[in-house]
Amino acid sequence: MRSTLRTLAALAVAAVALAAPTVAVADEARGGSGDRMLREYASDTWTSLVAMTDEQTGLVADNIEGDLTQASGYTSPTNIGGYLWSAVVARDLHLISKKEARERMSTTLATLAAMERHEPSGMYYNWYSPADGAKLTTWPSDGSTVHPFLSTVDNGWLATALRVVASAEPKLADQAHALYSSMDFGWFHDLDARPEVGINRGGFWVVPPPGCSVPGNYGDDGPDVYYTCHWYDTTVSESRIATYLGIANGQIPAEGYYGTLRTMPDQGCDWAWQEQKPTGEWREYLGVPVFESVYEYRGMKLVPAWGGSMFEALMPDLFVPEAEWGAESWAINHPATVRAQIEHGIDEAGYGYWGFSPASDPFGEYREYGVEEIGISSDGYASDVERTNVDGGYDGCRDATNPAPDFGDGVVTPHAAFLALPYAKDAVLENLAGLKDELGAYGPGGFYDSVAVGSGTIAERYLSLDQSMIMAAIGNELKHDALKDYFVDDAFEDTVRPLVEVLDFGAELP
Repeated sequence: MRSTLRTLAALAVAAVALAAPTVAVADEARGGSGDRMLREYASDTWTSLVAMTDEQTGLVADNIEGDLTQASGYTSPTNIGGYLWSAVVARDLHLISKKEARERMSTTLATLAAMERHEPSGMYYNWYSPADGAKLTTWPSDGSTVHPFLSTVDNGWLATALRVVASAEPKLADQAHALYSSMDFGWFHDLDARPEVGINRGGFWVVPPPGCSVPGNYGDDGPDVYYTCHWYDTTVSESRIATYLGIANGQIPAEGYYGTLRTMPDQGCDWAWQEQKPTGEWREYLGVPVFESVYEYRGMKLVPAWGGSMFEALMPDLFVPEAEWGAESWAINHPATVRAQIEHGIDEAGYGYWGFSPASDPFGEYREYGVEEIGISSDGYASDVERTNVDGGYDGCRDATNPAPDFGDGVVTPHAAFLALPYAKDAVLENLAGLKDELGAYGPGGFYDSVAVGSGTIAERYLSLDQSMIMAAIGNELKHDALKDYFVDDAFEDTVRPLVEVLDFGAELP
């Protein structure tokens, strides 16, 4: 089993806790100890996931309305995976019995075994009906055409859950492992994407879709498929979970871990469209040259995500002990990301709350939120309804047009705050208490998916993905990183840990 020594990560956590602009909250204001509140949050969050799940198939819907009465008619591999690991957490927190958890997971696994897949790769399509597990070819709400797609990252999260179930519930280990071992992530990995190293495509279609696609077959088995015209080429992305899995399984070469970019290159003005001019130096890992580059934000140096959202940075950290293994990389970058989110919400934008990640739109369906200045895209994920753009310019190439804007109605997403639990627990608990008690962003299934904190407009909806991130974060906090222990076995650690340990991002916390 993986080592339990977390000294370096703990030091980084302590740095954030000392620096975060938060005021201590008395236990009475939280309704008891912080851990008791987290357990209550988990109980209500689990209620929403149960309400979203079809009893016959064990498939959880993508979302449900805030009164827990109307669930969507579609689900995805990520949704299904999130439900599976949430059932494990619910069992470990004694919210349900061992028997109920096993029965729930068994039902889901049986349905997964019968669902249509791309047989050569073993991968699942992106949309299915929760009612019968059928692959969707028309969208339930409007009858529009669905072009069945196989997503790299969505299959990554389902495979993650299968690993967890196989370890956490021995009686289901054979079922879960059979599904997991049939999934080949090599189908997504383009060895020719860069001269030095391969990276993952976004996914593929079996039938040519409208728009751009690239015929090919990275699996060398069966007929060609049609790949996306984009790759997952940035390091701080939720998609890195698929790279970890592929490397651990021997389906992706170890060098693939070093193929993604920390920032876009600093090469004249060709890359001046990115958010800011990066600084850094070149290093080499396994013969792969890597520009270890960072952005600067409020005295910190960190590797940015594409859009500056919390889940891009921290969702893989729910399962892979990145901060423990990466003393000169993730152990600094993760707490720096959390601190940046806190300081943006509290100090820079003055919202009074923080936590920014893609979520339900309080005024619509779905929208991407983040801290733009720690995102690579110069028109990336804004933190407010108005989509306020920060433009600090690019030295020698682009003049600053809006370096210090006034922000509008900030949209805070509770699941983003939960992801910060390992790095700023007190700040998280205070933030959540305010969202619940002051803004009323809480219902029968736990925290609603988002709230516009200025106007008080709430997205009274639950997304199974976001609820499952909350369950995972609470489970790790209360059960001492149990999900990481379930996910990481000796073989995984022996293969992946050395790749992480050598990284040096050049990130800094002041």
